[in-house]
Amino acid sequence: MEANNILMYIQSHGYIVLFLSLFFGIVGIPAPEESLLFLVGIFISHDQLHLFRSLFFAISGATVGMVVAYMTGHTFGSALLFKYGHYIGFHRRRYRYVYRHFRKRAPWIITFGYFIPGVRQLSPYMAGVVRVPFLPFLFLSFVGSAFWISLFIFVGKFLGERIHIPLYLLPWITIVFFSLFFIGLYVKRRKTN
Repeated sequence: MEANNILMYIQSHGYIVLFLSLFFGIVGIPAPEESLLFLVGIFISHDQLHLFRSLFFAISGATVGMVVAYMTGHTFGSALLFKYGHYIGFHRRRYRYVYRHFRKRAPWIITFGYFIPGVRQLSPYMAGVVRVPFLPFLFLSFVGSAFWISLFIFVGKFLGERIHIPLYLLPWITIVFFSLFFIGLYVKRRKTN
């Protein structure tokens, strides 16, 4: 695939890919969220994506992911975490510790947990399990996602405006980031098995 074709794909489907990547990353399906947001900022600096649409779709994807995970935790409770938690780094022996500390610090964890991989995926499930009221949870999720996403996009935009990367290289940089992410996941999984 040529670089121009990849750029056209990103321009036409970039917002949907952004929404889905953030959604899946939050619910626990591996996705390279930070590197994607950084690259979105670079694409914005080269006028390949629109800033406010990118922010809207990214924040929406993360917030919807948080709500789905919250509802799942609220509905199925700790049984779901015990059965599938190992996929997101959660093990049964951590449950009591996490439960106790999450109840005490839920607002902080929901808002700033976005910056810590693993916590970002676990916090909405735990919020549902410990029955954090939905409207405060939704507000904190939105604020946290807006802050986290804006930071990475604006850093990418800032660097994209100052470091002149030829536009035809951006799709290949994206492919390299995604490849490194999945290689890292593979190596990590091999070490744990």
